[in-house]
Amino acid sequence: MMSIAEILKDEAIRTYLHRLIRDEGLDLLEKFPEEGEYSDEELAEKTGINLNSVRHTLYTLYEKRLAEYRRLKNTETGWLTYLWTLRLDRVPGAVMEDMKMMLEKLEARENFEEENDFYLCKTCGTFTFNEVMELDFACPRCTQPVEHFDNEALLSALKRRISAIRECLGYE
Repeated sequence: MMSIAEILKDEAIRTYLHRLIRDEGLDLLEKFPEEGEYSDEELAEKTGINLNSVRHTLYTLYEKRLAEYRRLKNTETGWLTYLWTLRLDRVPGAVMEDMKMMLEKLEARENFEEENDFYLCKTCGTFTFNEVMELDFACPRCTQPVEHFDNEALLSALKRRISAIRECLGYE
């Protein structure tokens, strides 16, 4: 299995993780001990990173299945201790899941853009035909006249982005 340092050398993975956990999170990963399980308190002490930042990073990674924990209960006090390990070997799968989710959102936006006719108020923004038709093509917010908005450039950009993601996912 690759070390954390080796994984973080990959610029795409580093960028993905930075988007998730920001600078302090990457700092924690770089200082995370290679072997064993550690409590959040131990990690904060070993790395010199604020305990709340350590916890936030671990929970964020856990949500993406990039960290796991084992829970221990102290029989005398009843307190729970969580011992954490990283699973950065799962980063490619997490990236793929995020790309699939992004693809769904972009395709939904593409459909919306294709199925609607848009009008622009220079003050308040863009509205659909149905929103302005009943108001005699006036802005629903400020009542100023609206102008037709050509969304072809946006649609073209969406199609390029969708195509690139589909290609990365091996769909095309």
